[in-house]
Amino acid sequence: MSLRVFARRAVLFGGAAATSAAAYVSATFDNSAAHKSLPWADTTLSPISRADQMAELRKGGFDLLIIGGGATGTGTALDASTRGLKVALVEAEDFAAGTSSRSTKLAHGGVRYLEKAVFQADFGQLSLVFEALYERLRILQNACHLSSRLPTLTPCYELWEVPYYWAGLKAYDLVAYASGSGIGLSRFMPASEASRLFPTLKLERADGTSLKGTVVYYDGQFNDSRLGVALACTSAMAGATVANYTRVEKLLKDPEGKVVGARVKDLLSGEEFDVDTKVCLNCTGIFTDSVRKMSHAGAATMIQPSSGVHVTLPDYYSADATALIVPKTKDGRVVFMVPWLGSTIAGTTDNPSPITMRPVATSEELDFILEALSEYLTVKVRRSDVLSIWSGIRPLASDPTQEGTENLTRDHVVAVEEDGMVTITGGKWTTYRRMAEDAVDTAMRVGGLQAGPCKTTDLPVIGAVNWHRAAFTEVAQNYVVPHRPGAIDTRVARHLSYSYGDHAQLITKIAEDGNLGRRLVRGHPMIEAEVVYACHNEYCCKAADFLARRTRLAFLDADAALEALPRVVELMAQAHNWSWWQRQKETREATEFLKSFKCTS
Repeated sequence: MSLRVFARRAVLFGGAAATSAAAYVSATFDNSAAHKSLPWADTTLSPISRADQMAELRKGGFDLLIIGGGATGTGTALDASTRGLKVALVEAEDFAAGTSSRSTKLAHGGVRYLEKAVFQADFGQLSLVFEALYERLRILQNACHLSSRLPTLTPCYELWEVPYYWAGLKAYDLVAYASGSGIGLSRFMPASEASRLFPTLKLERADGTSLKGTVVYYDGQFNDSRLGVALACTSAMAGATVANYTRVEKLLKDPEGKVVGARVKDLLSGEEFDVDTKVCLNCTGIFTDSVRKMSHAGAATMIQPSSGVHVTLPDYYSADATALIVPKTKDGRVVFMVPWLGSTIAGTTDNPSPITMRPVATSEELDFILEALSEYLTVKVRRSDVLSIWSGIRPLASDPTQEGTENLTRDHVVAVEEDGMVTITGGKWTTYRRMAEDAVDTAMRVGGLQAGPCKTTDLPVIGAVNWHRAAFTEVAQNYVVPHRPGAIDTRVARHLSYSYGDHAQLITKIAEDGNLGRRLVRGHPMIEAEVVYACHNEYCCKAADFLARRTRLAFLDADAALEALPRVVELMAQAHNWSWWQRQKETREATEFLKSFKCTS
């Protein structure tokens, strides 16, 4: 965007602010009539079963074979399938099983990019801010049941911090509303008001500095793995063939050395078969280089992994529906406390990490976070309060066609290998839709594919078409246990509505018909009927899939997830016809998996 265009938009800031805010409110309550004809708008329909998906995969003949079922892969499958391409997606684990379920759960507009753009006069960074702000609004609109805007406090303990953060966040507002992507205006909040809103925030720190006030701004928050699963299911209903627990064993090439398919293995049945395609697209995140080395053993490294550790704490550590973020403490760390699903997420770290599917946080990393929190909270920060801890590995990307490390700061990279495979990596959850668009555009060019333009800009995912923020009241009123009308409590109704959107009443119907309305574990709103629904409608194949990604119980409370495990396995065994041996195997594997949500010594 040119400076002239930016200046013109800035002049219209006031009007744009009102228009953009109104658009945000409207989008969360209203959807276009055109969306009513989407296949997933009909709640009586569901994605075809995994068995049928595997049968379609064996037939081959695809325009695009996507390797990887995280944010980028599932987003790409939706983009390509809605353009009319014949698409297949294979994922070696579960959908969103890696980094895509281990994020900070924030759809943020890139305020750090703005700081770099200003102080380094880097308009490339400014373009990233515009992109992130635009895509943040897309998530809030297209996955409205899984996302919301989040007021965020930035505390100021030094006098200079007040004008510094205020001016910086006003610039953030300016960029957001000038581009039509604003969701709320920042403002200064006096210390007395901040203390009432966030009562655990220290008014005076150990170094003697007192709270001068806070600056409040707005960003987005979302349920990451639920969005990943929704994208996979929406893609399936748009015509894509999607298969989790299907691993690529090797790439297939024609006599000229071009990739024309892959040998895949169904990890649930053990069967191997070939899948042919016109273009192969590598969307494997932190495992990008391992797939590239299948293509070419000497492929240059693109990924520099970095781990970010998060902890889950009780809700009293944060304010209700308000986050706290310290962009830079005295020793350079970022501290945040974010309310999420009735608990508090806090963090984070940023350390080099080995590439692994199940990173485990260390005791040192836990202490690092708790010590940072204690500097800003009046509540006594205790290790015994930690309900869960997890690590997510960020795929920091470099462009293999460029020398040096200057491209590590780029948002995402799309590369075309010599054998025609397309690789996309880097980026973040917020910009998944734009990454998918870029990936499909490149794949179409490489493969000479004929299809229409991107259609995902205003495309609601499954659950969002007929949903509105008061929909939980309908769930609560319509749920009927025999002889006990309206027996569902408000917390469960909210959980179902904000997890499944307009499909929530399918879960309550299962609960009514099968007497499966009981909570899986005390203190959490997940109910038995969700297990059955996930197995039949969301490709839930293993107990860990349900505990960590169809619901978020493992991330919220690892001990509660372990307590719920026996009943989850029992219900899944009925849905999938598991043998006694399979039940024992699932219990062992899930128990081992849940250990990764505890810190190591």
